[in-house]
Amino acid sequence: MAQYLMSVLNDTASLATEEEMAAIDVFNEKLQADGHWVFAGGLTAPETATVVDGRDGDPVFTDGPYVESKEHVVGFWIIEAPHLDVALRLAALGSKHCNRRVELRPFAG
Repeated sequence: MAQYLMSVLNDTASLATEEEMAAIDVFNEKLQADGHWVFAGGLTAPETATVVDGRDGDPVFTDGPYVESKEHVVGFWIIEAPHLDVALRLAALGSKHCNRRVELRPFAG
């Protein structure tokens, strides 16, 4: 089975509501029960990010997100699916349950 990253996109500063968190828990349980679950997590606000550039000599640490944008990733799922159609269906369910847009990308290799 292929693995996919489902990134949860948010364009507000608000966190998930209690109802959204309950729906996400239901979705997580379904992913686990159906054998699609690999890993999932929520992320802190973009302002808590640190960009690290260690390409040339001493590393450079920059506070804040890599890109200043209205939209940012607030969480993710890593899933396994036998093919893209199943992954797309799961991404649609994830979007519905978390009440946010979801970007689906397969892992390379």
